[in-house]
Amino acid sequence: MVKIRLARAGAKKRPFFHIVATDSRNPRDGRFIERLGYYNPNAKGNEQKLVLDAARLEHWTKTGAQVSERVAFLVKGAPKAEAKAA
Repeated sequence: MVKIRLARAGAKKRPFFHIVATDSRNPRDGRFIERLGYYNPNAKGNEQKLVLDAARLEHWTKTGAQVSERVAFLVKGAPKAEAKAA
């Protein structure tokens, strides 16, 4: 099954997450099918907190991909201006 979830990147104490479409059997930070955007919880100044390719997210959900709880929460709470093409 394909899942859309967060994959952690960044340094210790400085998290940064890629939003990826991946096989559910792969490890969290392992191989993925496609990168759909990113989430930066420590964004400051002009940095963007969430960048997401909404068209590709819609494509994957229409083909049966399951969205994780955290990604669904981020997408739901994000203004449309922030969730733009990556």
